[in-house]
Amino acid sequence: MCRRRSRAAFRPGPAGPGPIRAVRDDGPRTRPGSGTGCAGRIGCGAPARYSRHRRNPSPLAAVRRSPPSPTPRRTPMSLTPGPRPSAPAAARYRTEHDMLGDVEVPADAYYGAHTVRAVENFPLTGETLAARPHLIRALAAVKHAAAGANADVGALDPALASAIADACEGIRDGGLRDQFVVDLIQGGAGTSVNMNANEVIANRGLELLGRPRGEYSVLHPLDHVNLGQSTNDVYPTAVKLALDAHIAELLAALAGLREAFAAKAAEFADVLKIGRTQLQDAVPMTLGQEFGAFAATLAEDQQRLAEARVLLHELNLGGTAIGTGLNARPGYRERAVERLRRLTGIPTLISSPDLIEATQDVGVFVQLSGVLKRVAVKLSKICNDLRLLSSGPQAGLGEISLPARQAGSSIMPGKVNPVIPEAVNQIAFEIIGNDVTVTLAAEGGQLQLNAFEPVIYRSLSAGLGHLTAGIAVLTEHCVRGITVNRRRLAETVAASTGVVTALSPVLGYETACAIALEAHHTGRPALDLVRERELLTEARLRELTSPASLTGLPVP
Repeated sequence: MCRRRSRAAFRPGPAGPGPIRAVRDDGPRTRPGSGTGCAGRIGCGAPARYSRHRRNPSPLAAVRRSPPSPTPRRTPMSLTPGPRPSAPAAARYRTEHDMLGDVEVPADAYYGAHTVRAVENFPLTGETLAARPHLIRALAAVKHAAAGANADVGALDPALASAIADACEGIRDGGLRDQFVVDLIQGGAGTSVNMNANEVIANRGLELLGRPRGEYSVLHPLDHVNLGQSTNDVYPTAVKLALDAHIAELLAALAGLREAFAAKAAEFADVLKIGRTQLQDAVPMTLGQEFGAFAATLAEDQQRLAEARVLLHELNLGGTAIGTGLNARPGYRERAVERLRRLTGIPTLISSPDLIEATQDVGVFVQLSGVLKRVAVKLSKICNDLRLLSSGPQAGLGEISLPARQAGSSIMPGKVNPVIPEAVNQIAFEIIGNDVTVTLAAEGGQLQLNAFEPVIYRSLSAGLGHLTAGIAVLTEHCVRGITVNRRRLAETVAASTGVVTALSPVLGYETACAIALEAHHTGRPALDLVRERELLTEARLRELTSPASLTGLPVP
């Protein structure tokens, strides 16, 4: 029988990159979903409530809380059964209170009641805030800047501001990452993320002040850490700063890939080949020109991405709930943004001239998503070209060879596949889909706020992160190791009728067309037919078909 009112003893699980896990300490367990009984409770054999996420169990399995009641009576309810703990075991959790009632939190946790509720409410993706260190650092920077600005305008005691600042700097240095446990997708326009940050910072600040966690009468998550702020200006500001950091990494990766293609362009500068349009032979070019075009298109993408990045630097910090600045002291906004410039090292951060518009508008994310899609689409096209140019190797184009990275088949011996470009193709497909998500989420906003920024951030950050990693892999494991099949290219150039296009201005279109058709039907080289008919002197023929003439390159 499941004892709903019982209190189970828990101990925190091992630290790691993911969320904190609470582990039962009161005897044998059975796996959720192994039988029938009280739904989702360990030990009673019922189907687990969140069984889809068994590999990433809730970090708050120890949570107990009571619904609001007009009486002071507290009736904590456990999500898992077990005997009432002894006094030492009971000390392993603490009781916090919010507007809905009491919530019991693992005693060693830095998060608090609001985070506990959020974790239970949103077990959606298995991805927690801990998986996005850029956003955690950005939140800490915003809270640090806000505390300093509030102290500047006399709204916050300097000692508390200092404790908050020190806690934030520890988080920005990578500390307490495993305490950010809320799911990336959530209702509330990012409120759960903001509350998770407020509670972790407050409890770390209390620790620095020599006080126990949860003693919010000294340092409160809302009254002090969130002073003069709202989720509606903190969360979008932090998201923009986090995306700026993601973009910086992507720009660096793009620069490395562009340089790799440029180096290959120089290496292949003298290799003549036939260019193709609609997969049909067109006119001659060099392989160096083909790879140089790859480098040039990536340079364009770097510029577009840098332009979109600057748009992220307009902030609505200080606008609080809807942009009117309610509950923020005069002068706070300007000081907070100035402090944020210094903390982040981004001198172009500015306060929006219209905070009401800036609070409800997510157009900058739509713009960034479009640019990111552009980069992904163009890069995917490059990967398509690499796969096609290396196809075969015997029965395909076989003009270049990609580095062999792994066996390509479980049944066909010796087969090697272009796995690196294929992986980047798939990242591009993901980004294209994410752009649809961002578009719909942006359109779904209503009145003074868009409630769907969590899924916008998750989509953009995932795309930026995956593309950055994919580009690094493509650069190191593919492009730098590409080699050319010179013999194959020489044979295709000699056999192609594409060179006849260069003779058309001299011979005339109809004569050139007749030469091309005869060469195609007989298999004889087109230039041999020109010589046979004595249409041009040998010197003139060599001049018109020289690599410089055919490709538009300067004569060496």
